[in-house]
Amino acid sequence: MKRVSPLFLVLLVLGFFFATYNLLTMIIHYKTSSEEWEDPFLLPGNLNEFGGSKAKYHVALTATDAPYSQWQCRIMYYWYKKVKDMPRSEMGEFTRILHSGKSDSLMEEIPTFVVDPLPEGLDRGYVVLNRPWAFVQWLEKATIGEEYILMAEPDHIFVNPLPNLARGQYPAGFPFFYIKPSEHETVIRKYYPEEKGPLVNIDPIGNSPVIIRKSELEKISPTWMNISLMMKDDPATDQAFGWVLEMYAYAVASALHDVRHILREDFMLQPPWDEEVGKKFIIHYTYGCDYNLKGELTYGKIGEWRFDKRSHLSGPPPRNLSLPPPGAPESVVRLVQMVNEATANIPNWDTL
Repeated sequence: MKRVSPLFLVLLVLGFFFATYNLLTMIIHYKTSSEEWEDPFLLPGNLNEFGGSKAKYHVALTATDAPYSQWQCRIMYYWYKKVKDMPRSEMGEFTRILHSGKSDSLMEEIPTFVVDPLPEGLDRGYVVLNRPWAFVQWLEKATIGEEYILMAEPDHIFVNPLPNLARGQYPAGFPFFYIKPSEHETVIRKYYPEEKGPLVNIDPIGNSPVIIRKSELEKISPTWMNISLMMKDDPATDQAFGWVLEMYAYAVASALHDVRHILREDFMLQPPWDEEVGKKFIIHYTYGCDYNLKGELTYGKIGEWRFDKRSHLSGPPPRNLSLPPPGAPESVVRLVQMVNEATANIPNWDTL
């Protein structure tokens, strides 16, 4: 074998040095430039390993004084208190924004800020339309100590401690598979004109769950409210979006203010479709869970075993619900276990 030239060895060593230096520089930059991301969609799924915004966020949810809303809020607040001070949690204070216009029986149990509902008839029976108006009032009138806000809902349960998933100016949101702006271009362009940019600028999200800077939400909320009302007032838009109209309104309002969200699939799971809990943070129990006694899903048909929040419109579910049959997924089992733990420990569960 020929002897290797000393010059070649020197160049090889220098090459390795510069390659290693560049790699380390990229890693350091990746970890520290929390405010400098040019495209939030390129952020990794395991963002927590690199650190989020490292600031407390205020947990806020909108609610009514109906029993159906109240029992969900009580369970949600129980689990907030349970995980608030756990390691990796960056939760701050909690507010139930009550848009019934008057106090209710939970004022002493749950920190609550009362706001006005929309004028009678304006929501056209779509009660969720009160949500953006509630946030507008709360942001204007309340004293909020945290820099960030988590917009949550009564049917959310914190299954793992939730850090601040936002990244500086970029809020974090959950991508919903049914929010598809590109499939409704004719409708969307009524509110997001072509000169604002392509439809891909509209994130496939709703307002919840979202962790966002308070200053950004203060800009978005009035637009979100106005677009929600405009969409509901337009028959074609109302027909196209149905019960998710207010979610589209938030997505469009955010895009109009040039706010893009980091899409975090680990933000939330939705039984029975998401079967494993893993490292996800919130259980959203919006769907009914129906199973036969073999543990097989019978969605669309009432099961021999079922848990559906809509079975309890007029009052809370009883304590100690039966667990799903063997074979049902972990997510459904965990959901019922967490509901049972909350109801067992919340005073006056059956009587309030």
